[in-house]
Amino acid sequence: MRSGTQPLLGLLLLLSLQGSPLTEACSCAMTHPQDAFCSADIVIRAKVVGKKLLRDGHFGTMRYTVKQMKVSGLIEKVQHVQHIYTDASEGLCGVKFDINKYQYLITGRVYDGKVYTGLCNFNERWERLSLAQKKGINHRYQLGCNCRIKPCHYLPCFVTSKNECLWTDMLSHFGYPGYQSRHYACIQQKEGYCSWYRGMTSRDKTAINATDP
Repeated sequence: MRSGTQPLLGLLLLLSLQGSPLTEACSCAMTHPQDAFCSADIVIRAKVVGKKLLRDGHFGTMRYTVKQMKVSGLIEKVQHVQHIYTDASEGLCGVKFDINKYQYLITGRVYDGKVYTGLCNFNERWERLSLAQKKGINHRYQLGCNCRIKPCHYLPCFVTSKNECLWTDMLSHFGYPGYQSRHYACIQQKEGYCSWYRGMTSRDKTAINATDP
């Protein structure tokens, strides 16, 4: 988002692709938390301590001030995050955070040194994450960024390469927060094979094959 006209350009693009009215709600594809982690420029744990509406563009941009707790992920562009930017309109996938209440996991993209996020990014209150998700964010998800999580929407479905894990949450849970989303990471094993992994404690470490949820 390199200028104040970006929100309007985003709206025009949305309308041209979907033929949607201005009241069309934000629509996002289902994403496993590991995919959200691996595709993000930056992943932070932070408390939101303030907000300000910037009157740029047609709908404006919300700027949240955060107190950063920890930075994870694959980014080296930003070492310290003070502000998070998002569209002010939820119809354009703007996300709303509570002020001075919770610690959040926030994922986003970096443009011109600024961090942007939205409803289609993986943003959640830290306390609501499962233990496996917290461990995934801190370490495990990064081990599987070369793997591919393949969604299964209808049976039968199969993996087609050794680096795939079959994601079946949407068959019964409609995606996040299904069982695989909350408790498993797709990790690269020997010889490039990827498989679902659940590790809770030193006595409960289980690797399962790529076709087993």
